[in-house]
Amino acid sequence: MKADKLRKHLRAATGNGSGENGAGQGGIVTERRTKEQAKTKRPPLYKVILLNDDYTPMEFVVDVLKVVFHKAHAEATRIMLYVHQNGMGVAGVYPFEVAETHVRTVEELARQNEYPLKCVMEKA
Repeated sequence: MKADKLRKHLRAATGNGSGENGAGQGGIVTERRTKEQAKTKRPPLYKVILLNDDYTPMEFVVDVLKVVFHKAHAEATRIMLYVHQNGMGVAGVYPFEVAETHVRTVEELARQNEYPLKCVMEKA
């Protein structure tokens, strides 16, 4: 008896006396809700490129790679040799702000030591 009263009450509350039109059993309307997840985009990456010149000592370039880019000695030497043989080489790939900071740091260190070492960045 109580169940019949409850069904009548639910039908009346949904505005449909027949319990049809998308309503489940007994006029109960269920609705599926999905949570929206905000996906964050990864920032664009930039290559920091060292340019070869005839005046900057190889040891200085290795030191810069170790100090600024936190490379191991062997990796820094490998990158330095690549730059020396090919005219330029990638020191690392970073988000824009980090790449920009590394470029400025390299050029500042080179200027302080009176070397013409150049460093640029380009979109990866």
